[in-house]
Amino acid sequence: MAEHRSMQRAALLDAARSLLSEGGTEALTFPALAERTGLARSSVYEYFRSRAAVVEELCEADFPVWAAEVEAAMAQADGAEGKVEAYVRKQLELVGDRRHRAVVAISASELDAGAREKIRAAHGGLIAMIVEALADLGHAEPRLTAMLLQGVVDAAVRRIELGAAEHPDVITRAAVSIALDGVRG
Repeated sequence: MAEHRSMQRAALLDAARSLLSEGGTEALTFPALAERTGLARSSVYEYFRSRAAVVEELCEADFPVWAAEVEAAMAQADGAEGKVEAYVRKQLELVGDRRHRAVVAISASELDAGAREKIRAAHGGLIAMIVEALADLGHAEPRLTAMLLQGVVDAAVRRIELGAAEHPDVITRAAVSIALDGVRG
């Protein structure tokens, strides 16, 4: 029975990911989750008490996976500048990934304090990864620089998400260039 419940929970989370990546947080409703999974709406409430609870669990499941990919890309890079480039490039590469799209949709939405706190903590983990590389490059304020650098990444993510006029490769090159020129100071 427990195994069946965890399969249903996984199916609900997967449906939530799809809904978020297709239509943002407005698309994530209990009726839509019920329809996608073939469960009764009342069953959805047995698993999650609110949309925020779905979002919170998705963050817990997906953010670490996504952050681990960024961390792995950085670990393979040579030198501090290489790590900065990998940090930017990998995040932009993940834009097409459904997990990433769901996380972006969540980040942009109205959330309760618990979910917001989890996202902040996860983002903090992402920023912590780059702080060390920036400190190695001799930045006096590596944490501030890291946050501003993440702002460049977030802007590039949004530009790619919007299906802007520029090709994603062009956006990525520009973001990497801004990041590297900026961190060289």
